[in-house]
Amino acid sequence: QYAPMLLRFAGKFISPFFAEDIVHDVFLKIWDKQVFLLSESEVKNILFVASECVPFIKTGGLADVVGTLPKMFDKNEYDCRVILPNYRCIPDKFRNNFKYVHHFYMDMGQRFSSVHVGIMEYEYDGITFYFVDNLFYFGGDKPYADTRYDIEKFTYFSKSVLAILPVVGFRPDIIHCHDWQAGLVPVYLHTIYKDNPFYYGTKTIFTIHNLRFQGVWDIDTIKALSGLPDYVFTPDKLEFNKDANMLKGGLVYSDFITTVSNTYAGEIQTGYYGEGLDGLLRARNQSLCGIVNGIDYQAYNPETDTCIAKQYSTRSIKKGKAANKKALQQELGLPVDENKFVISIISRLTDQKGLDLVRYALDRICDEFTQFVVVGTGDPQYENLFREYAMRMPGRVSANIFFNEGFAHKVYAASDAVLVPSLFEPCGLTQLIALRYGTVPIVRETGGLKDTVQPYNEFDGTGIGFSFANYNGDELLGTINYAKHIYFDCRKEWDQMVSRGMKTDYSWTNSARKYEELYNRVLGR
Repeated sequence: QYAPMLLRFAGKFISPFFAEDIVHDVFLKIWDKQVFLLSESEVKNILFVASECVPFIKTGGLADVVGTLPKMFDKNEYDCRVILPNYRCIPDKFRNNFKYVHHFYMDMGQRFSSVHVGIMEYEYDGITFYFVDNLFYFGGDKPYADTRYDIEKFTYFSKSVLAILPVVGFRPDIIHCHDWQAGLVPVYLHTIYKDNPFYYGTKTIFTIHNLRFQGVWDIDTIKALSGLPDYVFTPDKLEFNKDANMLKGGLVYSDFITTVSNTYAGEIQTGYYGEGLDGLLRARNQSLCGIVNGIDYQAYNPETDTCIAKQYSTRSIKKGKAANKKALQQELGLPVDENKFVISIISRLTDQKGLDLVRYALDRICDEFTQFVVVGTGDPQYENLFREYAMRMPGRVSANIFFNEGFAHKVYAASDAVLVPSLFEPCGLTQLIALRYGTVPIVRETGGLKDTVQPYNEFDGTGIGFSFANYNGDELLGTINYAKHIYFDCRKEWDQMVSRGMKTDYSWTNSARKYEELYNRVLGR
C-alpha cells in the first residue's frame, strides 16, 4: 500500500544511471509481488512531449495543439504536463521567469560520453512546463535548422526527456509524443530504459500531425548518436529504405497511434498518402484512430477579439462582418465596397496547400466582383506569384507576404470566404478559425477538411461551406463560382450558412473528451 508513495519519493533521487543500485532490486520485488497497483480513483499523470508549443514557440498547428489541449482535461482526474526544448528564441518575457530545477550529465551515444542536461520549470495557465536546457542544441535563433543537425538535436531531446523525469519526481502513466521530433522516446523507453523501475507500467501514445516529416537519416549516424542497440535498426523497426526513420520508431514502439482527423487516419493507410509507411500503419490498424483537432475559443472569439475593427456575435454577424470588411479594404488600399466578394488565403505558401491549383485558376477567380487577399510566407515561387498579381491587379489582389497573428484575425473577420484547397491536410485549423468568425470555408475534401466542413446543400438547406473532391483546378474554380452564385444570388441562404458555421462547436472540449477516453482505454481503466 505504500509503494506508490515510496516510488514518488524515491523518484526524486533515482537516476537512470543507477540500474544496479539496491533501489532497483527493491522495486523489482515490489512489482513482482504486485504491490505497485494504482487505484482507478488516483489522478492519471500525462506527459506531452513536443518540439513546439504556444505561447513559447510556434511554427505550425502542432504548437496550438500542445499549448491548448492539456488545459482542457479535468484536473481532478488528470495531471497533464508538457516538456519542451529550452530554445534561446523563446521570448524573454517567458524565459526570464523559468525556474532552475537541476542539471546533470548523460551519455549521448558514441559521440559524447557526457552531455549537459539542464531542467527548467514554468507554470502557465495552470499547466506545469519543463524545458530541457542545452545551449549547444537549442541556442539558435530558430527552433529548426538543417535536417542533420535536427536529427542530432531531437535524438538528444528524446533521451533527455526520460532522464529528467525521475529527477523532477513526475512518473507519467502515459507519455504522449508528438511528431518525429519525439519519435525516439518510445524507442528509448522499450530499450535502454526498459529495466528502469521508474517507468514500469508507463504507456506511450504517438500522434502524427503530418506524416510527410519523418526524421530520416543514415543508420550509422543515428546509431552513433542515439546509442540504441543494433536490433532496432531492422526493417520491422527503424530501418526505412536502408536509412533510419525516427518517426517510424515512434509508430513501432508506441502502445497506440493517433492522428488529427478520422479521414486522415484512413488516408495514411494508402500508398498515395502513406509516405512509405502505409504498410506499417495498416498493420497497426487496430491501434490507430483519428481525433480531430479543435481551436482555442478564447483566443479566437469575434465577440472579444481586440485585433478586429468591430466585435460581433451570431446576433450581429452582418453588421460586424461589413464593418470589418470596410476596415480591411481601407487598410489594404482596396476599393471600399461591401458588395465585393472577399476571398482569402491564410496559409503557409507551399505545394501541400494546393497553390498550384490556385495559380491555374487565379485570373478567373479575380474577376471584377471579387477581392483576393493572401496572408503568409513560404516557397518563393508562390510568394512571387501573389506579388505579381497584386501589381497586375491592384484593386483586386492584395499580397501580404508575412504572417502576423493579429493581422490574420482581421482577415478572418473581414473575409466572406477562406480558400483551403490542400493536396493533403491532416486536420487544418484555418477552416475551423474561419467558421468561428463567420467566414465560409471553400475546401478540398481531404483529411480534416472533409471531416469538419459539411458541404452546402441548396435542396435541404444544410452545410457550412463548399468543397470539391478531385485535385483539379477546374473543379476548384467551379466550386468558387458556385459559392459566388450563392453569395450574390441567394444571399438569405448564404447568411443562414454563415450563422450555422458560427454555431458549430469546434472547440477543444469535444476532442479532449475523446482523448480522455483513449487514455483510459490505453491504461485499461
